[in-house]
Amino acid sequence: MRSLVFKLTLAFVFVGVCGAVLVALVIGLRTRQEFGRFIENQSHQEVAATLADFYEQNGGWDNFYEGLESNPAWRGLIGRVVVVDQADIVVFGLGRENDGRAYPYNDLNKGLPIEVSGETVGTVLLRAETPYIGPNAPPERVSPEEVFLSNVTVATITSAIIAGLIALVLGLFLARTLTKPIRALTAATHAMAAGNLGQQVEVHSQDEIGELAESFNQMSCDLAQASQQRKQMTADIAHDLRTPLSVLRGYTEGLRVGSLDGSPDLYAIMHEEVIHLQHLVEDLRTLSLADAGELPLRRRPVDPRALLERTGLAYVMQAEIKGVTLRIDAPDNLPSVNVDAERMTQVLNNLVANALRYTDVGEIVLAATAVPSATTLSPATAVNETVQLQISDTGVGIPAEELPYIFNRFYRADKARQRAPDGSSGLGLAIARAIVVAHGGEVTAVSALGQGTTFIITLPV
Repeated sequence: MRSLVFKLTLAFVFVGVCGAVLVALVIGLRTRQEFGRFIENQSHQEVAATLADFYEQNGGWDNFYEGLESNPAWRGLIGRVVVVDQADIVVFGLGRENDGRAYPYNDLNKGLPIEVSGETVGTVLLRAETPYIGPNAPPERVSPEEVFLSNVTVATITSAIIAGLIALVLGLFLARTLTKPIRALTAATHAMAAGNLGQQVEVHSQDEIGELAESFNQMSCDLAQASQQRKQMTADIAHDLRTPLSVLRGYTEGLRVGSLDGSPDLYAIMHEEVIHLQHLVEDLRTLSLADAGELPLRRRPVDPRALLERTGLAYVMQAEIKGVTLRIDAPDNLPSVNVDAERMTQVLNNLVANALRYTDVGEIVLAATAVPSATTLSPATAVNETVQLQISDTGVGIPAEELPYIFNRFYRADKARQRAPDGSSGLGLAIARAIVVAHGGEVTAVSALGQGTTFIITLPV
């Protein structure tokens, strides 16, 4: 299989040579035509001047043949010209049998007048040149015109060869320049296929190949990050499963050997561990369905304010017990969103529960606003495109370095991996994002350390 360098070089050379040859042919042909026309006009004028001299020396056209034979300078006119006098009578050129008769053709307008002392005494027409053969014929020689055209031909061929060589050099250089990043990409893909993720290639340009290199680098980085997250998630799942299973095994082992006596408190602890395992399994199942695009959604038009009020009623008592104000800030005329009410309530419940967990004083605000289309010409003709649900708190906030990772699975800022007080699995935000994305929306977060956090859910109307 031919390499890309060879193919590109061959293509550049072919195009360069073809262009040079075509240019050479066109220039050569045009040069010959224009030069031939120039020589013909010049020769025509020289012949007319020669005939005018003959007419002036002889006082007319009498004895024209004898004058041509006796004057070597005029002998070259034989076979080249037709001479017609002012009465359109042939003087010379159509054969002795036709001389003295009227000119039989209608192309005298192509001839050149013969003028003597300002008076037109005849017309001369050039014919295809026929070499004069006779006892006093001049020796054959190469005319200056032929030498000039020969030099033009040589120069044209030389230019074509030089153009081909330049095309070869440039083609080889450009082909290597184009294929160098491709070879780097090929080597990087082979390394990734061997399991070495995270390969990066240098970006040398901003063209399509440069964009390809940047896309590859991003893809490689994403794959390496996804692989690392998968390994971390496997370790996290094992950790979250191991803790309740160890507790259950310890208690059941004690009950089996009789070292522990059954009691309501013991059974309550075991029940809590089972509930935790059940939550973890359900959360993992929800994420797997979302990843496969098979998360079941029973959509219907829902009032955004009604969603917020439902969530607020569920947590208002917990907020009062903790001394935190929980309020709804949403107009009544919001456009409906086509969502699964139960799934979206799950998302809002998770976000409000997080807000309560990290807010000791202040308030939690559940807000909703309609966002008009960017193409709206005026407020009077505004067309709502999306609805934003915002859950804001005045809690401890999230550090800036942690904010990009809060939607990752099992991600906790607490590196000690302690279980949350409510026994959550650490998958709440990941599930919330998966549900919102399944609805065609997006969820983002903004936070300032010590000032609070705002989660923004954007849904199409």
